[in-house]
Amino acid sequence: MTGFIHSTESFGTVDGPGVRFVVFFQGCPMRCKYCHNPDTWEFRQGEVVTAQEIMEEYDSYKEFLKSGGITATGGEPLAQPEFLAELFSLAKKKGVHTCLDTSGAVYVPEKHEIIDYALKYTDLVMLDIKHIRSDKHKKLTGIGNENILKFAEHLRELKIPLWIRHVVVPGITDSADDLTALGEYISTLTNLKALDVLPYHDMAKPKYAAAGIPYPLPDTPPLSKEDAIKARDIIMAGIRSGLKNNKSN
Repeated sequence: MTGFIHSTESFGTVDGPGVRFVVFFQGCPMRCKYCHNPDTWEFRQGEVVTAQEIMEEYDSYKEFLKSGGITATGGEPLAQPEFLAELFSLAKKKGVHTCLDTSGAVYVPEKHEIIDYALKYTDLVMLDIKHIRSDKHKKLTGIGNENILKFAEHLRELKIPLWIRHVVVPGITDSADDLTALGEYISTLTNLKALDVLPYHDMAKPKYAAAGIPYPLPDTPPLSKEDAIKARDIIMAGIRSGLKNNKSN
C-alpha cells in the first residue's frame, strides 16, 4: 500500500512526548485561516511512498528517538486511514510509540470503522479543536465542528489517551466566553492527558506569498506568550468549573 506524503522531519520536539520522527501527510479538507502548512492542502500530491519505506527511514534515526516515537500529522492523516493504519501497525510491531496529530475533520460517526482500525494502533491522539462554537469554527476553517467533537467523544469511549491543542488567535479564538466554554467541554473528556494552548503566529506568510495565495489574516498580530498564558488560565478555570458541575450532576 502507498500513501501521499508531503515530507518527514527527523527530530520533532513539539509533536508528542519525547523526540519524534514526524510524517507530514498530504491533503486536508479544512482551510484554516491561520494554517502554516498550505502546501499540504491538496490531495493526491506530494511523494508516493510505502509504509515500509517510512519505517526504514525511521530506523535510520531510531537511536535518537528512544524516548519518543513516530507522529503522523499533516495535512490530515485520517484522510488516508488505510495507509495510516498500515504505518502504525508496522510501528507497533517494532515497539514504537505512535501519535496521531489530527483535526478530526474527516470523522463521520456512521462510518467510523476504517478510522477505528487506524486507532487500534494509536497510542496517543493530539486533537486540534480550532473553535468550540460551530458557527465560528466554520468561519475559521470552512467546516463546522459537530463531527470533530463527536470524534473527541469517540476517543473517550475508546479510552485512547488524548492531548487537546488550541491555537489562540487575536479577535477570533480569544474571547473569554469561548475559552471558558472550551474548558467546560474539555472537562468531559476523561481520557485527557494534556492541554496545549498555542499562540497564533504569522510565520507562514512567506509560504503563502511563494504560492501566490493571499494570506487570510494580514492584519492579525501574533499573540504574545503572556496572552497565551492568560488564555490557558481561562480554559483551565473552565475545566475546573466543568469538573465541579459534572460531580454535582
